[in-house]
Amino acid sequence: MRTLITTILVLAALSAGCAAEQAGARGNTPGGAGARDIRLPEGARLVDLTYPFDDKTIYWPTATTGFTHGTVHHGKTEGGYFYSAYTLCAPEHGGTHLDAPIHFAEGKSTADAVPLSRLVGSAVVVDVSAAAARDSDYLVTLADIEAFERAHGAIEPRTIVMIRTGWGARWPDKKRYLGDDRPGHAEALHFPGIGEDAARALIERNVGAVGIDTASIDHGPSRSFMAHRALLGADIPAFENVASLESLPPRGALVIALPMKIRAGSGGPLRIVAVLPP
Repeated sequence: MRTLITTILVLAALSAGCAAEQAGARGNTPGGAGARDIRLPEGARLVDLTYPFDDKTIYWPTATTGFTHGTVHHGKTEGGYFYSAYTLCAPEHGGTHLDAPIHFAEGKSTADAVPLSRLVGSAVVVDVSAAAARDSDYLVTLADIEAFERAHGAIEPRTIVMIRTGWGARWPDKKRYLGDDRPGHAEALHFPGIGEDAARALIERNVGAVGIDTASIDHGPSRSFMAHRALLGADIPAFENVASLESLPPRGALVIALPMKIRAGSGGPLRIVAVLPP
């Protein structure tokens, strides 16, 4: 676990505009007002775990719209200087995004009320990609959680648990990623998710949040959505369509997951990054 001082330094560096976005990007923040003395820990690396939002962004099949980006102005103004501005519109649940607990649990936290303490924290990556490659509807089990702990140590309270299924390699091919690309149809989806016994185990461990590199923490064929109901019912937020989980170690990363702060929202677009230790 990183020290509080290191965490503060990392957050300050990010808020100051540190531009390193891929694994392997290193060094100090760009110079500028208020940023000259702010540095990432020596040798630390940033990994962007977020897909861009554009016309290829995958949304849940029952969404009536996708991501739209309209031009207000792009070009020279009457004053002779360049200016650009756009409008955007999108459903809450698509692309790399937050599921706030209220999404499946009445009375639980809305998007604007999820505590920052659940959005920033030490992360572990439970890799089930081998099992998922054999079974596109694979459900993470209690045995998977216990096997991870035997190999890498106990999952501590407030840890952000990332589930790597390998499905990120399929983005943004909607048919391969979801198993079905028919608009409006969610009855024939196929992708891995989290089983109820694994979800209950993560609740028992008092994790801070759960993320996954698929469209849902429940697998494609789910009709009961037990992972959503269990985890969100425990006021644990979820991150879906997380990118680049193959770039993270089993433990040791610091994850910073900052969603759009939509008042009373059930979720929303998420910018999520990981800080890797030297």
